[in-house]
Amino acid sequence: MSHQSRSQQLLNLHTHQEPWDVVIIGGGATGLGVALDASSRGLKTLLIERSDFTKGTSSRSTKLVHGGVRYLRQGQVSLVLEALKERGLLKANAPHLVRPLRFILPAFKWWERYFYTIGLKLYDLLARSLSFGKSIMLNKAEVIKELSTLDAQRLRGGVMYYDGQMDDARLGLALAKTASREGATVLNYCEAIRFAYDEKGQVNQVSFKDHLASHTAQEYTVQTRSVVNATGVFVDELRLLEDQQQKPLIKPSQGAHLVLPKSFLPGDSGIIFPETADGRVLFAIPWFDRALVGTTDHFKDQPESEPIPLESELNEILCLLQEHVTPAPQKEDVLSVFAGLRPLVIPDKSQHSAAISREHTVMFGQSGICHVTGGKWTTYRKMAEDVLDALAQHKLIPHSICKTKELPLVGWQKEEGNINHISIYGAERALVNQLAQDMSEGQHKLHPRLPYIYAEVIYAVRMEWAMTVEDILSRRTRALLLDAQASIECAPKVAQLMAQELEYDQKWIDEQIKQYTQLAQGYLWPKQA
Repeated sequence: MSHQSRSQQLLNLHTHQEPWDVVIIGGGATGLGVALDASSRGLKTLLIERSDFTKGTSSRSTKLVHGGVRYLRQGQVSLVLEALKERGLLKANAPHLVRPLRFILPAFKWWERYFYTIGLKLYDLLARSLSFGKSIMLNKAEVIKELSTLDAQRLRGGVMYYDGQMDDARLGLALAKTASREGATVLNYCEAIRFAYDEKGQVNQVSFKDHLASHTAQEYTVQTRSVVNATGVFVDELRLLEDQQQKPLIKPSQGAHLVLPKSFLPGDSGIIFPETADGRVLFAIPWFDRALVGTTDHFKDQPESEPIPLESELNEILCLLQEHVTPAPQKEDVLSVFAGLRPLVIPDKSQHSAAISREHTVMFGQSGICHVTGGKWTTYRKMAEDVLDALAQHKLIPHSICKTKELPLVGWQKEEGNINHISIYGAERALVNQLAQDMSEGQHKLHPRLPYIYAEVIYAVRMEWAMTVEDILSRRTRALLLDAQASIECAPKVAQLMAQELEYDQKWIDEQIKQYTQLAQGYLWPKQA
């Protein structure tokens, strides 16, 4: 199926008279995965997202596709096995977006090298034929060769192992584009507002409004055989629409990250620090010619659509880095900070977020809505498969075979080396390059400190459903995360390019610049009040 714009897809809603097989609410990794699985099975599939695709947790991760080394220590072997399998499938289906990444686990006590090696050899063994590379014990000199900025004073050696890295927002977009190719209708900026029910009390209608409709929000009502609630940390909001007596299913946990210049992590290897004060692991990884460091793990009382990292969280990360990296990074070196909320499934009793399970949950409410939450980016495909199989078991959709284990995502192309700002387009980069040649200023850079060009803005509007300056600078490109101040400085140019393409006026440009600047302030190191 050829690319359909957002307005074309909205028009399709008027011509689509039959009930949808599946309506999915939520356009993060899980919802997009469900849309791809459903549409590839031949089901009539509609996905609605109240903001932009992957706006929430799914674009704010640590950018890793991994089995979860620390879950081995907790004895969660089945969770690791599943994640390692999914990691391998994801690399096969999207090699332009998922790459092996070499990690060094430094040892600061003589026995740690041997302890870590045993654990990581088990990790290799569990990955079997889907392994990304074999782990190797390293001496002190070999660690320093890989990580020249690591403070060698207490170092006793380390272990090298392999996991996966990706660009989370672009991977989500690839899922949306692939689902669309398979026949799904995927709509951003459309919010579910109401359900209607049949005589048995089962949901059979969903009403939603289009937030981008001019003047007043346009409302749509669709008939459906099944509804999937894939709203991540907001899953309980929809559950409460069904039953006000519901107990919360998840507890949000905030993870903060900071981004530094590449000079603090030269080379192609990441570092994993296995012992933080609260039992987490901390990653420092090379990402788009920067060093990305995170994450914290702190409970939040309520989910937020735009979580802001606390200065205490950022200082936590910076202090740990200052202990181990030389020269020690200072807050003035930080290019961007960001936070994401994980939907952690609540066990019976737990006070500590690092101990809560990352496993996913699929359950049905009293009106037949399927709620899915928990899990992590790496296992999105398996979560989607479980949802579709559960819908079939409840006889809401016909039984069918999952096809996503070997389903290449849009842009599939074998790539070598690190992910960069052009490789993320994969096979579609030829279209971007052609557009750059066709535009008079297509190859001009948006900002001297950023790699992105004018043509990428136009491509995102025409081919990737980008509707706002934030869509472009936060998720179609990753400018906001790579250098928040630089992204603020190029927002006026992005707004101007979008307005020309979409035929918007100066008022729209001014409003977009204002909104984006306000949002991006939260990605700068917090200023003292």
